[in-house]
Amino acid sequence: MSDMISQAGDSDSKLGSDPTSRINEVKEWLGSEFGRAGKEVPDFEYTPRSVSHLHNLCTLSQAKTRAAEILAKDFRLKAAEYRAQAARIREILESVGMAQENLPSNVVSSAQVLANVANLLNIRDTELSSFLVAMGDITLRKISVEEKRTKVEKDSKVLLDHTRKAIARLTYLKRTLAQLEDDVAPCESQMDNWKTNLAVMAAKERQYMQQCANYKAMLNRVGYSPDISHGVLVEMAEHRKELEKKTKPILDTLRSYQDLPPDKALAALAIEDKKRQYAAAEKYLEDVLHSALTTTH
Repeated sequence: MSDMISQAGDSDSKLGSDPTSRINEVKEWLGSEFGRAGKEVPDFEYTPRSVSHLHNLCTLSQAKTRAAEILAKDFRLKAAEYRAQAARIREILESVGMAQENLPSNVVSSAQVLANVANLLNIRDTELSSFLVAMGDITLRKISVEEKRTKVEKDSKVLLDHTRKAIARLTYLKRTLAQLEDDVAPCESQMDNWKTNLAVMAAKERQYMQQCANYKAMLNRVGYSPDISHGVLVEMAEHRKELEKKTKPILDTLRSYQDLPPDKALAALAIEDKKRQYAAAEKYLEDVLHSALTTTH
């Protein structure tokens, strides 16, 4: 049957390769289909795309129609055979006195039930072997269904567990979202504060970088080199203190000569003047001491 349908489809696909013949086939098919329904074919534009689509539908519909006709013919043939066989069986039963109207009602009911069961089990006869085969098939189907049901129950339990976990996670996420929404306003104010502080820090950074550049330029001007470190400066300070201790007596001596004139003669006169002043001061001190002693006595 399937070979006949495929051959019909292949023969239909070979036909109507010309666009004009395709349009004529489509028009004829539409007219016949709408005519069966008692309606007129609606007006539309026959574009290449619509014609191709309708032609495919036409080919498929015709193939299915022919397949249905073949199946209907086969069913009618089988029905005639079944009717002929039923007539022969009825004649045989009537000849042996077992016509339906001569049988008891319980026998007729049992036969009807047996026929219904055979139709339900989809068997062609009422032999015991056929019933056993059908019952075995039903048992196998029942086992398969039970296995599938067990598997579905397990899958359902797993899905139910996943659903519960998903609901719990969704509840947690909703709670977290609500908490985050409540924290938005404080966080925004804190972010604004951080932005302000960041701007201040950026300004300070630029200021410090400018000061650092100025200090580097100053150090370059005074001859600073990376070899000068804190330890070196400490050693230099200690060395300076030692030099100051050694030079202090010399400086004191030199300061005593700062008032002297630069000329040697003038310096000698200045020294003589200082000596006279010193002698006068000693004489004045002696007079004062002498007068003090005299007054005491």
